[in-house]
Amino acid sequence: MQDTRWNEFRLCGDYNVDLRSLYMAWATPAGLEKWFLRKADFFTVPLRQRAADEQIMKEDTYTWYWHGFNNDTLQKGSILEANGQDLIKFTFSGDSVVTVKFSTRNGLTIIDLTQDNIPEESDPKKNLLVQCQIGWTFYLTNLKSVMEAGKDLRNKRVELDSCFK
Repeated sequence: MQDTRWNEFRLCGDYNVDLRSLYMAWATPAGLEKWFLRKADFFTVPLRQRAADEQIMKEDTYTWYWHGFNNDTLQKGSILEANGQDLIKFTFSGDSVVTVKFSTRNGLTIIDLTQDNIPEESDPKKNLLVQCQIGWTFYLTNLKSVMEAGKDLRNKRVELDSCFK
């Protein structure tokens, strides 16, 4: 059996929010901008930009921009799966893959996020596994805060970017 401790991780969170609302928070540009990104641009295969409330689909590409950073700091990737109900899968940093599954249990919606295919890195400052796990932990927390309490925890000040490097 292959040792995957350094090329994948899994995080789970429970949310007192209906599954459809959480799915849409991941599956539309407007939804992602509410808790995750400053700007989320998605493009269809013929390169038409999706509207803010339009659901993403398999084979879409994206360009994402972060709060607290200028437009030079961006993430590009593609949507590998988006079934419209309970699964979204996309490429991410370093050619890794993020899979987000949604389910319900005991009256709560569960998000199960896995990031795999993370390249190994000898320099701890560049270690994607550690950096992404920290990042996703924060953003899953922010999703809970925004969706359950209406409080956004993100830094939105570009002038403070040196604090986050």
